[in-house]
Amino acid sequence: MLALTTGLAACAGGGLFGGGDKKGGDGKTEVPAGQVVIRFLDVGQGDAVLVRSPEGKTLLYDGGRSPSRLAGYLQTYGVDRLDLMIASHADADHIAGLVPAAQQARPRLFINNGLAGTTQTWDRLVTALKDAGTTFQKANNQVIKLGSVKVRVIAPPAGMGDDQNDNSVGVRIEFGDFRALMTGDSEKPETQAWLAERRPEVEGPFQVYKSIHHGAANGDHPAWLAAVRPENVVISVGENNYGHPTQTALDLYKHNGVRIYRTDRQGTVTFTGSADGTYTVTTDR
Repeated sequence: MLALTTGLAACAGGGLFGGGDKKGGDGKTEVPAGQVVIRFLDVGQGDAVLVRSPEGKTLLYDGGRSPSRLAGYLQTYGVDRLDLMIASHADADHIAGLVPAAQQARPRLFINNGLAGTTQTWDRLVTALKDAGTTFQKANNQVIKLGSVKVRVIAPPAGMGDDQNDNSVGVRIEFGDFRALMTGDSEKPETQAWLAERRPEVEGPFQVYKSIHHGAANGDHPAWLAAVRPENVVISVGENNYGHPTQTALDLYKHNGVRIYRTDRQGTVTFTGSADGTYTVTTDR
């Protein structure tokens, strides 16, 4: 059952590695209780994804360009402490909103690509994180547990140089059989390198996937989408002069039968996933 409206959409999906990793007394796999909530926040032309585990543990992946909008979302969704903050890369449309998030929600752990930003926005973020007592780590394919949710950090491949987009940090979210994938502004050199490395973290299917680089023509490509195999794609985009999302990207998603959500048209898009792989989708409009 699928309702592509502001209402509720109930869908089913599979997983790559099966259920959770705990075994019961009879040797059967225990299915985690509760639901994981993944919100693709409407931050205009930029990315910001807020994840909450059934136990209330939180991840903020990027923060968009507007500090005030991101600060408002943290208040709206009752986030007063972040367990994990990840910056995919240091472009302003991904990190400006992380500054108030660091000030308000004092992240316990911050992960980035290890490339220092060169802007005042980056400097403000580093200062805010230090003031919050946050631990810094470079992306190194860590697996971080937020309660019953696994966050698999996908480090950029070697040899990407100093280009921020092609050093985007990806994340794979796992909750039982529910899977989500987001890889910042990765361009073809990075995604092709991940495919060449046969990285299991990017192998689908995924119930939800964030469009690369706001639907740019140099983001998603046929070989990559064939590996990821998403059921749904969320394009985080706002008013822009870049032509995002491009018709190239939209046609690629349609050709592969992927349901498309856009934050510029539907506002914040929320996926609520259960450990058996089923999920619901709600949108602001």
